[in-house]
Amino acid sequence: MMAEAARRAGQDSGVGDGLLRRADSIRTVDMLSWRYANPALLLAERLGCSPRQTLKSTVGGNSPQALVNDTADAIARGELDVALIAGAEAVYTRLLARKTKDWLQWTQQPDDTPEPDLFGDDRPGTNDVEQARSIVMPTQVYPVFENALRYRAGESIDEHQRKVSALWSGFSEVAARNSYAWSPERLSAEDIRTVTPDNRMIGFPYPKLMNSNIQTDQAAALIVCSVQAARDAGVPEDRWVFVHSGADAADHWWVSERDDLTSSPAIRACGQALGGVAEAEHVDLYSCFPAAVQIAAAELGLSTDRQLTVTGGLCFAGGPGNNYVTHSIAAMADVLRQDPGSLGLVTALGWYVTKHSLGLYSTAPPAQGFRRFHPQDEVDAAPRRAYASEHDGPVTVESYTVMHERDGMPVLGIVACLLPDGTRAWGNVFETGLLKAMCEEEFCGRAARLRADGALDVTP
Repeated sequence: MMAEAARRAGQDSGVGDGLLRRADSIRTVDMLSWRYANPALLLAERLGCSPRQTLKSTVGGNSPQALVNDTADAIARGELDVALIAGAEAVYTRLLARKTKDWLQWTQQPDDTPEPDLFGDDRPGTNDVEQARSIVMPTQVYPVFENALRYRAGESIDEHQRKVSALWSGFSEVAARNSYAWSPERLSAEDIRTVTPDNRMIGFPYPKLMNSNIQTDQAAALIVCSVQAARDAGVPEDRWVFVHSGADAADHWWVSERDDLTSSPAIRACGQALGGVAEAEHVDLYSCFPAAVQIAAAELGLSTDRQLTVTGGLCFAGGPGNNYVTHSIAAMADVLRQDPGSLGLVTALGWYVTKHSLGLYSTAPPAQGFRRFHPQDEVDAAPRRAYASEHDGPVTVESYTVMHERDGMPVLGIVACLLPDGTRAWGNVFETGLLKAMCEEEFCGRAARLRADGALDVTP
């Protein structure tokens, strides 16, 4: 799939494999659906090229944009001339094969295959304290952010669901126009927020259509090169898209130590470092869940009333593991070619609004050449909250989610709690009646008692 995407990128450049065969570095995004010892090396073999470097990213949806930033920086320094960035997932096929008990004859590499260089931060997304309270998957964390956003806005559950579903309907509308989208169908806000057997509640307040869809078969590839390499290969200038600047930073790594659950100092710092973000005519914000879009828009000064995707989002265009942003950068390139001279912003994130990478693009060359920013020191100086592994005593509910079984029954409450001194702790709720009430009434701000074993008693 990556090889096919790369060949199509070559065709899109107007020179076929002219640039692909010259690739100094082949860089692949970490894959979930299949493990290769060195996917970049296998891709090089398929394409008939001999790169000096093969590289693979760590886990994280920030990886494609971070790879572009690193590649552009290396080219600007004269260390690379032509690079290929690619990623692919076939989770849909793999899960289908598991269901039908079919064996897939997917490529295996020999045991002595040389390992690729590793790119990115490979720390896990959650710590032992969080995992002990069932905080492991994105579907368990992002709805906690969403409920915190609702409470901060002072909106009722119904008001907030209507607002968020309208935002998501706009994303589906873009996906409906995207010929590469996995689910190219425009859905109304009512379709998205109404819980049905086909749109079951997963983690309150998110029904299925507000969750990233990883069950796709999708691939994308980008050719990144110097101006001289493009000229030497004969790439028509109307195909050129310049990377103007890029920025990378990470928020306080553990969700538990964030000052609040509704902001991202790292996105804010990256946007300020890039400059001109609010003037971008075209935007694609990372959209694994609605909370991610709302947080990024607020930090970057972008209204959620404008269109915030050119791809369609991870729920509708498709959420192929760590590789969505390779697709959104490719989509942005097409949009910018149709609007020469305009500016495009792409954002990417990994884990739980944790790792961030932003890029600005245009068909017009940057006046100062490519610039890369790392505002990490500024982010590290932001307020940091202490967290506790255990607590026995009174707390206040900061935010929460309620996880549901496939039959729609609520089974687990995951609750962020604040101790009287401001320390954060996590608790769990198991009682069915209370779980149902948490999906119908506002529980943020309520008094509760957290027990040493993590069980939470909430005041009615």
